[in-house]
Amino acid sequence: MSEMKDMILDVVERMVKENVDKDLVDIVEQGKWSPEVWELFEENGMTVVAISEENGGAGGDLDDLLNIIRLTGKYAVPIPFAENTFANYLLEYANLNIVEELATYMVSTNQAFTLENNQLSGTALNVNWARHMNRLVTIANSGEGMRLVEVSLSEAEITHHTNLASEPRDTVTFHNVTVSQVSNVLTADQIHYITTLETAIKLALMAGAIDKTNELTIQYTKEREQFGRPIHRFQLVQQHIVQLAGETAISLAAFNNFTAALLSNTHKNEVAYACLRMEEAITAVAAIAHQVHAAIGTTHEHSLHQYTRRLWAWRDEGATSAYWSDVLATELLENGSDSLWTYLTDSKNTVTL
Repeated sequence: MSEMKDMILDVVERMVKENVDKDLVDIVEQGKWSPEVWELFEENGMTVVAISEENGGAGGDLDDLLNIIRLTGKYAVPIPFAENTFANYLLEYANLNIVEELATYMVSTNQAFTLENNQLSGTALNVNWARHMNRLVTIANSGEGMRLVEVSLSEAEITHHTNLASEPRDTVTFHNVTVSQVSNVLTADQIHYITTLETAIKLALMAGAIDKTNELTIQYTKEREQFGRPIHRFQLVQQHIVQLAGETAISLAAFNNFTAALLSNTHKNEVAYACLRMEEAITAVAAIAHQVHAAIGTTHEHSLHQYTRRLWAWRDEGATSAYWSDVLATELLENGSDSLWTYLTDSKNTVTL
């Protein structure tokens, strides 16, 4: 955790509160994004917060980065912040040069491009914000193994698609395009770590959106009146609020736990467990919030759908709970321990907050 974390997060939250409203978030529906808000992040050094000072960054850490991403999820900020910052983080992780142009990433080994004679070929689906970006950081199969490469998107064929929240999730195709940078062959542990980080970023976004959904619901119950009093005075609504608050607290605790574990390099399966638990939270949070808001929560004029749609969309992107369930189940089967309980409660590689 950097010493300036609280100040950094205060700056970011003030920026997004002052500059991001429902109308701005709605521009994503029109296939647009907000360069003006991006410039604010860039001017304040947030786009390189987790890059080392030696490489021109701010020298922050993963805790700073994940918490800023959490805030962009909380306010549905219509900029590719998570994508650009993670792309450069990956480049530095692989001992490659970071890029100044807008960059996104695609790190699914199931969709790996083919790298031959330093040229990239293949097709990848659901590449975040590709139409608005200049560079792509991705995984490619070189024949010798998987490598991380950086390539210009100017020579790619990009077909526009969106997710449930209308965010750009494009299909990108390369035909023998020369890459700008290529890493050494990645080990299995390195690929697993990259997948873990990608999931952590997605969970950070979802933790923010869950937090915002909770706030919107509480605010609505104070403003909406029925039978002459605010609906938060009714016992059934109070029960919903308590359950929603509990799921929100669990999600934020899970976020804080795996963030601390990643920072101290004792993360083992914290991200996997958080992914499984947060999927349960999303199901409950979205259902409760829409039940309390009733019909108005589904209208375009209300902002609730901007967060629940993102929760449903992000939940199904990248390494999903199905992927991590398989990873955990395989590890349990191969563990060889005589006691499942001992394995599950072993804390030598975990962080306790």
